[in-house]
Amino acid sequence: RKFPWTQTNKKKRHMAEIPKGIKAADFLQTPAHDPHNPNTNQSKHCYMKYNEFFRCEKFHGQGNPICYKFKQAYFSLCPKDWTAKWDEQREAGNFPGPL
Repeated sequence: RKFPWTQTNKKKRHMAEIPKGIKAADFLQTPAHDPHNPNTNQSKHCYMKYNEFFRCEKFHGQGNPICYKFKQAYFSLCPKDWTAKWDEQREAGNFPGPL
């Protein structure tokens, strides 16, 4: 299933893929308040949850249900453009985060 994420111009729509076995309603919830990011701008919160997810997968193994909450959080907070760019950087080995 796909759903519209953002519209950067009138011709192109970005679509976010929902992983198999996950209900769309699970990703439509906003993560709980994080005292490390008290302000309205959630950019740091997004970046932190993205990094936590991949560190969790590195430690616990890929597809581990323990890491699901981090994926749900970054999927809810981060624009698809950002995660697509970060995924490309991770694959190329030049991601600027603490993975």
